[in-house]
Amino acid sequence: MAESNVPQHRLRAGDADRDHVLGIVQMAYEAGRLDLDEMRDRQEKALKAKFTDELPALVRDLPEGGQLVLTQESGLVESIHQDALPPAGLGDGGNHIAIMSGRDIIVEPGTRDISCLSFWGGNNYDLTHAMGPGRIITMELNSVMGGCNVYVPPGVRIIDQSVGVMGGNGIKRDAQGDGSNGTVVLKGLQLMGGNDVKLSKR
Repeated sequence: MAESNVPQHRLRAGDADRDHVLGIVQMAYEAGRLDLDEMRDRQEKALKAKFTDELPALVRDLPEGGQLVLTQESGLVESIHQDALPPAGLGDGGNHIAIMSGRDIIVEPGTRDISCLSFWGGNNYDLTHAMGPGRIITMELNSVMGGCNVYVPPGVRIIDQSVGVMGGNGIKRDAQGDGSNGTVVLKGLQLMGGNDVKLSKR
């Protein structure tokens, strides 16, 4: 009987694996190798990937990430040319807590990750200067009877992957763009609360 080419032990993909591929896709778009629809399609597939062996095919034809490989020991996605991507810690927007309060935060360019726990309060995040073609920001926003306001410039696509329990996120119609100015991925738990995404007036 012929041996199957399907891996016998598939390994689950983690956020770091997906982020690595998203970074390669972003750079390829900025270099003009992918058009907007191709970038969006690959971003969607990367964000939905459950196993590490699904990811290399998304960037196999792109030189930005070098040759993407799966390490045998950990199953993590890595690139042979490690200098093709920024260091893992670059662009960390920080961990915030808003308890019966909140503050205005202008998100800096280069930020890739933001997290916040809101309880009877919430922050106002202005992403106007942080977005741009191919840029991706992941926001882990956990809300309990509260929530944050997220202000985005025109053209930003919003992907809501959060979980709502008697709550949920609100995305204003004029704030949902086509992705030509970047993508914001919302994650987290919304318990009797939620976050609002609005179009920036700046």
